[in-house]
Amino acid sequence: MSLFKKIFSSDKKEVLDKGLEKSKTSFFGKLGKVIAGKSKVDDAVLDELEEALVTSDVGVHTTLKVIERIEERVAKDKYLGAQELNAILKEEIAALLSESNVGEAKDFVIPESRKPYVLMVVGVNGVGKTTTIGKLAYQFKKQGKKVVLGAADTFRAAAIDQLQVWADRVGVPIVKQQMGSDPASVAFDTLKSAVAQDADVVIIDTAGRLHNKVNLMNELTKVKRVMQKVVEDTPHEVLLVLDGSTGQNAFEQAKQFTKATEVSSLAITKLDGTAKGGVVIGISDQFQIPVKYIGVGEGIEDLQVFNKYEFVDSFFN
Repeated sequence: MSLFKKIFSSDKKEVLDKGLEKSKTSFFGKLGKVIAGKSKVDDAVLDELEEALVTSDVGVHTTLKVIERIEERVAKDKYLGAQELNAILKEEIAALLSESNVGEAKDFVIPESRKPYVLMVVGVNGVGKTTTIGKLAYQFKKQGKKVVLGAADTFRAAAIDQLQVWADRVGVPIVKQQMGSDPASVAFDTLKSAVAQDADVVIIDTAGRLHNKVNLMNELTKVKRVMQKVVEDTPHEVLLVLDGSTGQNAFEQAKQFTKATEVSSLAITKLDGTAKGGVVIGISDQFQIPVKYIGVGEGIEDLQVFNKYEFVDSFFN
């Protein structure tokens, strides 16, 4: 299929394949039970396939779309064999994702027209937010960009220290204050420092609490408003980090954060440690917000730019 033209280097594809191993093993175990002893795709097979997709955290909304597409294929080809189901699934899920209006990143690139490019990172505690920020800083610096980090998650004791560790590891400056400081004040100081240093990229960490949606919205709105006093139209991107291993809980977090603030891109982490990789397919389809990055390992290079065709190819390979 032309959709599956390789764009990843072989080493990146190998990391992606390995990172999705648990998800593939789990899904194909379920698929094997669906087609065991069956010669053709009938209503019973489709019912069991629906259950397999839902329990693989693809999500009900996207699963129903996929089943509908396969029903159309079955109606056209009365003799569709059960053994062909894997190839058909791969084709139909790739086609479904290709029809979305959402663009996707080709590399760790930022628009040259905006300097500094301000990226605000949001997400609940424990999803890998700080690690994602560190790995992004590494990728941007590797391209020769000057990066500044802002430690505006001032509510969690370890958050500032964790970001400092990543700043030291990557070799980029960090702007921070004491725990309990006003996050907007930290964001303001970060942008002032970035402008003074002629930085290319600013990455702002934010508090990861979903204690109250109204408070969350007010806090993020205040951070944005204060940053705009230094650089107009900021942030240029709001990146929501989700933990792929939480399955359906990741969908719920996406719903809450997209209601609380204008999320413009997504990063889905910890896919290597879970059998819930199907969540990427569902979230990519359902929210119509580009999944920009996926975490498929603990190494500093294991944050990858998400390509839906490479992902589907790895998932069903």
